[in-house]
Order: sequence, then structure tokens, then C-alpha cells
Amino acid sequence: MILSVITAKSQTTLPTGVRKALGVRPGDRLAYVIEGDRAVIKKADVDGDDPVIGAFLDFIARDASSHPERLIGLPPDLIERARALTKDIAVKLDEPVEGDVEI
Repeated sequence: MILSVITAKSQTTLPTGVRKALGVRPGDRLAYVIEGDRAVIKKADVDGDDPVIGAFLDFIARDASSHPERLIGLPPDLIERARALTKDIAVKLDEPVEGDVEI
């Protein structure tokens, strides 16, 4: 078992053995999965598809296409980034959601 200490600011240093095992470096992101009284830490898949974010971005893209007037006032670089993030996302909104859903 590898241990680390939580500071007064609720921060900790990821021990060398954990960094090496996960293959993470400064600037990489970590994902935490809470399972009861424990947390599983893994290297975040920043290129992976998140179905919730994908559905939301698809909704925004459809809404922006059908109501371009709502985009007035948004910075052009933000609009272009949103378009780039949603261009290849295919979401089937009529399919049932898998797993537990809590709202």
C-alpha cells in the first residue's frame, strides 16, 4: 500500500510509485471513481467520449443551428470551439439510458 498525506488545503502529492504505475506526468488529468468508502484513481481518458457531455454538446449544436440568433454576443472563438467539439458526435437520444440515473 502506498500512502500520502492530505495538507490543510486538502491537497496531496501523488507518490512516485502511483505516478509511474499510472503513467502520469505534470499536466495530465486524473479521474476518481468513488466506490463506497474508497476511491479508485486512474489516468483520465481526455480523448474518450463521455455520453452525457456528448448528448449535451449535441443538444447545443442542434439548438445553435436552429436558433442562430442565440449565438449573438458569444466570442467567435468559443463558437468555433463548440462546433469543433460537436462535429463528429453521434447521439441517439431516443435510446434508453443504461445504468442508474440520478437527477
